[in-house]
Amino acid sequence: MNEMKRKPQTKIEPVIPADLLEQAKRSISADLLKKPTRCSVCGADASGADEEPLCWVCRRLKISAWKDIEQQMPAQE
Repeated sequence: MNEMKRKPQTKIEPVIPADLLEQAKRSISADLLKKPTRCSVCGADASGADEEPLCWVCRRLKISAWKDIEQQMPAQE
């Protein structure tokens, strides 16, 4: 009789090298362990991009204030 046979399994090669994958897993777990920083102005969650902990709203207000000051400087001289 006709017996059905399984197709042989092909070996799947990883797309990402194992050492790169392990490094990515370690960096993610380190980020999860960090305590969230608070904005020094309003106390909201801050992004740790700069040495001064500011949330995105306070950072935008600070940049906007710098631009206003730069525009007013030539008028005062």
